[in-house]
Amino acid sequence: MNKTKKITLKTFRFNAETDYLPYYKHYEMEVGKDELILDLLNRIKWEHDGSFSYRRSCRHGICGACGIKVNGKATLACKQNALELVALFGDELVIEPQSKKRAVKDMIIDKEDFWKKHDTVLPYVVTDVDPHPEHETKQSIADFNNFLDSDLCIQCGLCYYSCPAVEVNPDFLGPAAFNSAYRFTVDPRDEASKERLEITGAMGQGVWNCVKCFECAQACPKDINPIEKITKLHNMEFVAGTAESNVATRHAEGFVRSIKKYGLLDEADIVLYSEGYLGMFKHLGTAIDMMKSGKIHWHSGIPFIDSVPKIKNLDEVQKLIEISQTHTL
Repeated sequence: MNKTKKITLKTFRFNAETDYLPYYKHYEMEVGKDELILDLLNRIKWEHDGSFSYRRSCRHGICGACGIKVNGKATLACKQNALELVALFGDELVIEPQSKKRAVKDMIIDKEDFWKKHDTVLPYVVTDVDPHPEHETKQSIADFNNFLDSDLCIQCGLCYYSCPAVEVNPDFLGPAAFNSAYRFTVDPRDEASKERLEITGAMGQGVWNCVKCFECAQACPKDINPIEKITKLHNMEFVAGTAESNVATRHAEGFVRSIKKYGLLDEADIVLYSEGYLGMFKHLGTAIDMMKSGKIHWHSGIPFIDSVPKIKNLDEVQKLIEISQTHTL
């Protein structure tokens, strides 16, 4: 006999055509151990309120249509066991769309911004194809492995609508677009890699505006790590010569510069190298807090006072950097 548990679903409701503000409705139900969040959405519609709206299609974690948030956790409804979330959050589950400000009707959101940004990065192979090829295009195992897991993306949008950089910067392309950009840039058939790197490297919209919070990796239902692809795009910018000298790229170079000089990170010097003396003033409050905690000293960042200690065997670290660093700005 299946064990059940009585829970409450606090469910976001909103119809852009009739409602001025969203509201929440509560539904109580007995939930079995094998029921998924999608089953609960179906039960709300079939047993409680036929006007309740949401997207669903494959029920196999492939189409990405049923992405929502449960207690703020990005969730693919057809993959997520309901009682697992009850064990995590308690007997009340808060059911909300991926983005409340983009809600059209209940769980259905307008994903126009997501698809426009995805289209911006040229998410396809750009090449001249022989209309009458004599043989197939062969791919080596190394070429295939270079895709990593980027081909597994189902465009559900969970990473995108969990990204804090997207919420504060409407120009930011977002992790799903960067994942696609990486996938097609490393494709050996593609001939638009430089153009794509220029798009993803542009300040304001590109990879340099990622804050490395890892929310995208946590949200992805296919266990893709977009941060890995973003980091690789950083490196590819330097290799391809498309990286421009700006605060973000100098910050990246500043890390290498610091390790090469001391074997340690000199936080004050990284800020100075990235933003200059005038730029340092806007970080004065942070610098004072760092001084109080002993992380930096009053003389940190002053060029003629070299007070940062050097690690033992620094020459070995410097040799490793010289061997591995092939490109700079």
